[in-house]
Order: sequence, then C-alpha cells, then structure tokens
Amino acid sequence: MKTFTGTLDATDVAELARRDVAVALAEDLGTGDLTAGLIAEGKTATARIIAREDAVLCGTPWVTAAFTALDPAVQFTWHVQEGQRCAPKQTVLEMRGDARSLLTGERTALNFLQLLSAVASKTATYVAAVAGTGTQIVDTRKTLPGLRLAQKYAVRTGGGVNHRIGLYDAILIKENHIAAAGGIPQVLAQAAAFQDAAAFIQIEVETLAQLREALQHGAAMVLLDNMDLATLRQAVAINRELGATRAAGPAILEISGGVTLDGLRTLAETGVDRISIGALTKDVAATDFSMRFAAL
Repeated sequence: MKTFTGTLDATDVAELARRDVAVALAEDLGTGDLTAGLIAEGKTATARIIAREDAVLCGTPWVTAAFTALDPAVQFTWHVQEGQRCAPKQTVLEMRGDARSLLTGERTALNFLQLLSAVASKTATYVAAVAGTGTQIVDTRKTLPGLRLAQKYAVRTGGGVNHRIGLYDAILIKENHIAAAGGIPQVLAQAAAFQDAAAFIQIEVETLAQLREALQHGAAMVLLDNMDLATLRQAVAINRELGATRAAGPAILEISGGVTLDGLRTLAETGVDRISIGALTKDVAATDFSMRFAAL
C-alpha cells in the first residue's frame, strides 16, 4: 500500500479515492445488493445528485470512483466543480448508467460527498474569518480513522493548510518528549539529526520562558499551547525580537487549543502565522446531498 506524504497531486487523489471506495463498497455490498436485484438486469437509468444546502463541493473523485467501480461505462456530467460553491436545490451531478449499479453505489458516493464537502465548507468558513491577517488555518491528526488523507484533502479544498499527515513525516515535540529527553535544548539537539527525514520540526511550549529557550536553541516552528491573548501578543513580540538576532530569522508561530470561530480573528490579529483546529475534521455535520432517479 502506498504511503502518501506532502501534498497529494491529481494522480494521488484518484488512487486514494479508489482505495477508500474499495473498502467502503466491500463494507456495504458484502455478498451482493439484495434490493438492487429487484431492478431488471441491464436497465439503464439517469440520476442526479442535488445539494440541499450551501456548501463547498468536495469529494468528486470519490463519487466517480464509487460509481465507476460498479459500472465502468457510467457517464458523468458535473455542473459544479470540485472546490466550487453549490446552492440549495442545485443539481451538482447528472449520471447515466446501469440502474442497479447507480442504486448500489448511491450510499457510498453520498457518504464521501457529504463528509468531505462538510470538511471543506467548515474550513472555508474559518479561512474567511481570518482573511487579510496573513494567518493560515491548519488541520490536525484528529481525523476519522481510515479517512485522514481524504479529510486533509478536503481541508486543502476549503483553503486550509495541512499539518503533518502522521507520525512518520514530521516531528512535533510535546511536553512528554521534552521531559523524556531531559529538556528543550536536549530534545532540539536530538531532533536535528532527523532534519533530512522530517518535513519540519516543531516544538510545543506552554510558557514565554519555554518560548525564549526554544528560540535560543534554534527552533524553527513553535506551537503555542493554550495561551491567552495577552500572552500570545508577548510571544509574537519575543519571536520578532529574538528573530532579529538569528540567522534563520523569526520562527513560525502556531496557536493550538481552545480555538473557536467566534474568537478566531482576534487570535489571528495577534500576529501568529498559523492556527491549528481539530474541529475542522473532528466535529463536522454532514452536508446534505440527495440522489434522485429520473422516471424509468
């Protein structure tokens, strides 16, 4: 099985969609679709998928993969493209293909479209809230098991930025890592040995004293955990002050913990570079889409 790292290109997304769909169809189909067997074999049908609410459309590769896995000859006409907005009652897709296959693939296709559009739409809302501040909205590893890559793809579709994909592609040093290594200088020195293997090395700090220590020992990315607004502003000032004395310049500062949409712009206006939000992928309400057949 391929291990994905970094940004997925179009080929990666198509492969990922096929992989996800294969698991989902096997789970749903089992030994066969008993209800679809009520429809005459070989009958052709036309169906459309309709949006029931405003959303950023996301998941079209998964929809395509679901139906083509069952009927390779199915024909698609997309009226809304990936990443575009759809409106309530808008037809986003028309299809023509084997009636049994369209019925069998319906729930799998809609499950992906509803979940991924929800993630993309929520991300777009958060991105819009910080527009003009220069702050990026970033996801986390708080994803649905087995669907991390799909959800991270949806975050990007909504205008957000991906954090590390998993434990294998970047280093995030947290409180327990610091304690186990013997302190901030020690753990950063050990992390430097993995510089070539990791997309980035980031260290989490909880106090301004820890921030100063991390910056003085070369930290390039710092996660500011659960700091109040006044402390965050001080952290940004310290980073600028010490950054002027470092060859690498200021570190990238990221906020994490207790972030809500209501206070998001105020957080961004402190001058931090990134805000990571687990709710983008963890707390999502499925976007409402439905599929309707034309009369046979």
